Amino acid sequence: MPKMKNKSSAKKRFSFTATGKVRANQANKQHGMIKRTNKQIRNQRGTTILETPDAKMIKHYLPNR
Repeated sequence: MPKMKNKSSAKKRFSFTATGKVRANQANKQHGMIKRTNKQIRNQRGTTILETPDAKMIKHYLPNR
């Protein structure tokens, strides 16, 4: 049976916490900040923990983690 490979794009975009949850960058933060409220910009700093259905899909992309 061939080796199971990771998705290269997923490797670059997602990381795991010590408890196995999936961490990702906040969405909607690439451009157009002038249109957004200060509250929205403030709340979108840093990273976020993905919800369970999304995390399950990402774990499928990264079998060797």
